[in-house]
Amino acid sequence: MKNSTARRQVFRLSRERRVADIMAAARAVFREKGYEDAPMSDIAERANVVEGSIYRYFENKRDLLVKVIEDWYKSMLADYDLHLSGIRGTRNRLRFMVWRHLKTIHEEPALCDLMFQFLRTGRDYSHTTVFELNRQYTRRTLDIIKEGIAAGELRDDVALRLVRDMIYGCIEHHTWAYLRGEGQFDPDVTADSIVDLVLSGLKIRDKEQGPDLAGRLEQAIDRLERMAGATG
Repeated sequence: MKNSTARRQVFRLSRERRVADIMAAARAVFREKGYEDAPMSDIAERANVVEGSIYRYFENKRDLLVKVIEDWYKSMLADYDLHLSGIRGTRNRLRFMVWRHLKTIHEEPALCDLMFQFLRTGRDYSHTTVFELNRQYTRRTLDIIKEGIAAGELRDDVALRLVRDMIYGCIEHHTWAYLRGEGQFDPDVTADSIVDLVLSGLKIRDKEQGPDLAGRLEQAIDRLERMAGATG
């Protein structure tokens, strides 16, 4: 009985290793060739398996792409939670979330492009684990906004969904040219500008403090537009 259990354990670990090797190979090939031009034969060769054996673990190439992005998202979420636990202050925490997202796009443009173009636009996207992981990911940002509202730092009369769309819509719009292989952007400078823009609209204002809301918003938008013009 003990030997039978040991054999099953060895087989399970071997299967896990095989799946991990295939996913690592797929991630590398997807990075290099994109989704449409990535042959399963290349992935199999990179993983040192016969092509047919891939279908023992993945239904098709799209299923493999979904699993690769899912694994990537899980690792990102773990990284976010680890670093967020040591950051204090609404602005600092929001700035980290925005900066880390921009940094990921800067470091992994190919995977981000696959996510935006091939996975998120699919009809099955809302039924994938990646969809739920993405909701968890953006929820962390909204939790920071909620903390700021609870602390009396931010207005409570703005729909959180609009705040989310403003943050991530701004990020995607600003980095779209970079994902197409055109121009560059600085994650640090861009993060500061986006956070300033968002908090300018959400901050509870004292009439005697600084420029008015419209003025601060115009300044933040102007900075983003100048950066886009310089790197586009």
